[in-house]
Amino acid sequence: MGNRGGKRGRGGSRGGGRGGGQRSIRTDYSEVPKANAQYEQYYNELGLVEEAEREDFWTALRRELPNSFRFTGSKGQALPVQQLLKDRYIPEITSIEHNGELVNPPNAISWFPDQLAWQMTTPKSVVRKFPPFASFQKFLVSETSVGNISRQEVVSMIPPLLMDVKPGMTVLDLCAAPGSKAAQLIEMVHGGEEARTRKVVRKMKMDQGRETSPDGRLTEEQMKEEEQNGDWSDDGRTTGLLIANDADYKRAHMLVHQMKRLNSPNLIVTNHDATMYPSIKLPTDPIREGGETRNRYLKFDRILADVPCSGDGTCRKNVNVWKDWNPGNALGLFSTQVRILVRALQMLKVGGRVVYSTCSMNPVENEAVVATAIDRCGGMSKVDIIDCSSALPELKRRQGFNDWKVMDKQGRIWPSWQAVEAEKAKNGEEGLGRLSEFMFPSTKRAEAGSLDRCMRVYGHLQDTGAFFITVLEKKIEIKARPEAESKKPEPEPTSIMDVVKEIEAKTTNGSDPLQKIEAADKIVQPQTNDYAEGVSAAARQNQENAPSSTTTAVKREHDTETDAAMSTKRLKTRDGIEVEDPAPQGDEDRQVHWPPPPAAQLDASRPETQTSLPSPAPPLGENQKQFNKNKQPYEEPFKYLDPDQPDLRSIYEFYDLSPVFPRDRFMVRNALGHPSKTIYYTSALARAILTANASSGIKFVHCGVKMFVKQDVQSAEVCRWRIQSEGLPVLEAWVGEKRVVRLWERSTLRALLVEMFPKVDGKGWKGLGEIGERVRDVGMGCCVLRVEKGDGRDSFSERMVLPLWRSLHSLNLMLPKEDRKAMLLRLYNEDTPLMDHSKERFHDSKAQSNADIKDEPDAIKDEAETNADVKDELAVKEDVEGNVAAAGLGEHVEAREDGAGDGDVEMEDDVLSDGLKQEEEVEDGV
Repeated sequence: MGNRGGKRGRGGSRGGGRGGGQRSIRTDYSEVPKANAQYEQYYNELGLVEEAEREDFWTALRRELPNSFRFTGSKGQALPVQQLLKDRYIPEITSIEHNGELVNPPNAISWFPDQLAWQMTTPKSVVRKFPPFASFQKFLVSETSVGNISRQEVVSMIPPLLMDVKPGMTVLDLCAAPGSKAAQLIEMVHGGEEARTRKVVRKMKMDQGRETSPDGRLTEEQMKEEEQNGDWSDDGRTTGLLIANDADYKRAHMLVHQMKRLNSPNLIVTNHDATMYPSIKLPTDPIREGGETRNRYLKFDRILADVPCSGDGTCRKNVNVWKDWNPGNALGLFSTQVRILVRALQMLKVGGRVVYSTCSMNPVENEAVVATAIDRCGGMSKVDIIDCSSALPELKRRQGFNDWKVMDKQGRIWPSWQAVEAEKAKNGEEGLGRLSEFMFPSTKRAEAGSLDRCMRVYGHLQDTGAFFITVLEKKIEIKARPEAESKKPEPEPTSIMDVVKEIEAKTTNGSDPLQKIEAADKIVQPQTNDYAEGVSAAARQNQENAPSSTTTAVKREHDTETDAAMSTKRLKTRDGIEVEDPAPQGDEDRQVHWPPPPAAQLDASRPETQTSLPSPAPPLGENQKQFNKNKQPYEEPFKYLDPDQPDLRSIYEFYDLSPVFPRDRFMVRNALGHPSKTIYYTSALARAILTANASSGIKFVHCGVKMFVKQDVQSAEVCRWRIQSEGLPVLEAWVGEKRVVRLWERSTLRALLVEMFPKVDGKGWKGLGEIGERVRDVGMGCCVLRVEKGDGRDSFSERMVLPLWRSLHSLNLMLPKEDRKAMLLRLYNEDTPLMDHSKERFHDSKAQSNADIKDEPDAIKDEAETNADVKDELAVKEDVEGNVAAAGLGEHVEAREDGAGDGDVEMEDDVLSDGLKQEEEVEDGV
């Protein structure tokens, strides 16, 4: 985790849009003066901490932030990697002495579950001197490259933990990029899935009298945990969903890059302004009320609103906070933050939770936003602040404020709104224009006395950055008051006789009916609509005080990988139109709501909501790019395949796929709906959402995992569709035995990792040990390699599943080089160079053909067969090496792998270029 001098982060400059401007010059953190008079004055006067803590508070903020990281994936994936850290690397580091003292090793974060989060405070000057740290760094880089470790700041891990996500829940992350918190959420959505699926498959095979693979200790333990509370409705597969959204298109794709390492079919990524996030229609049967057809809309169990903020709590890694902080940053973001939180509460189920968080210490962005949003939603009787003081008991925190002061742009500190009004009346509004009544505490609001339930984390408490978190619960349905509308007292009830008497008193001629009508109109003024006809509810709600074109917001990047994307967040309006569709099976019990909240019914006539509906892209010449009318690369539509589609039928037969595995969830990304290169797989709810909103204008950026990729083969009898490594965990349990190869010995797997394309023909199979006979006899094409658990010294303690390719003359693990090297380091503590036999075979075949082809006609046939096999090997290698880039850089590289003409393109070269430039700025860590 690195600190980058001069970066535009949440607390940095607010000028310019994301991706714009010149790249900042790297500055050493220790060389930057850490002083800002207004910054220190404001927070000292607020009394963030007691007087006795003040020196420790500021001293901590001036220190560089420790490096921190988190083990990712399911428990079955994360705990073995964590155990390796404890057993192999910690003892080596613990023994190091520097200046006569033992060096502090990495230590587990005490409040994080299962010790899956760690941090290290050892200075870099010490790290560079000792070889054990070099080995540790190689381990971190290796496991990060394959997605087993995520470098993330400690305090940014807190909000997902307080959401209390359970398997089967529907979750929304409104401001998700770059994706570290979203990764935590998707892990929670999939909690226990591996154990549940294994148990279902085990029972199914036992009923059929078939052999089952032994499960590892961790999987067995999880099975017991899932028996009572697990999500079993879809044969153990999780039925929940995470929708991760970001308002910036390029950051949304960087989000995909971070999230796709977790290989979830239960993830959708969207690209919308969080303040006006469109309601998502479900394809359930319409409700008929009074003869009218009503659509139904999805509501969420949990929502994370990790909003754009000034980021002044990030000063330990973002040095620009000290140089650039000014009170106007927070004042300009207040309205946007309130809108996002109100929108989140509108889309929440009754009984659901919204977690609101910032990395700012300013109460204007924190307690004031929470109080205003609750007030707009009807008060504490409808939205409550949950007391989380007992959650994460070892996390040190402070209570939220019930009273605070506000600093204006000129640096004047105001104790109340009344004092501001008095100044305006006396000397005018200069310097006070951004101040609002709602930025100040109010004793009149019911929520005023409950803000101490909010949570504040400061840097000196546990050597972290600063953070603010609030957990809100929706108690009953709400109807949010428009932003500019003041709270009006309820009119006193009036009897009919009182109205009649008032009308008679206002008429001079009691027998003239026209006079009575005019008198009635004066008593009860007709309702008028101040807004233009056709303006959407969301637009009406946010029309007042809408952000100007120059207003930008900075999204705090507390995750280390976000150092690459620290720039301003531009909020855009992107909405869609509602359509109808029949309901798929399994969605009837999803909680929905009517009437839809603001932004549910979106007006396509307004310029800001006119978006291109999914349609075939126009043909382009070579090297031309496709863009929509909003200057963004064209997104191919999501098209689900008929379960009886010929390519799918060949897949079912070749892999002997169990009929229990769902066959209506395969899709492609092209306008024709034809499986030309890649077949994706999604969950049932994701399918329902994509099909119901296909023409709604909602901007879906990503969904599903790559399940099958078309492979060039030399035989018509071989299935051209191989299983992609990211889809293998979802599919492997349902693949029949005829395409399964089993392995028990560590030495055999090591040989497959080190050697690429070892020979199988002739007597080559004899060098493959225990799997030799099996791979000799198995037909060409893709296989599932099951690495089984055993009890011997040369055995594995946990099972693994890997993709294997059997060509005419050779065999190969379908793994990128980075994955091979990471597994060699993890399992064998080796950094052995890889051997690529395909190059040898290619050169040998060329030499043999040149020597023999003139005198031996039969050799022509042999050479043709050899070259065909070599080409097959090289094609497999090229495809796998393409996935190396895909695993490390995201879907923009997959686009080049898949080819620009087959419709599976998901990212354009300009987005790739920008992403690469950003990633170059990420520090390598420890």
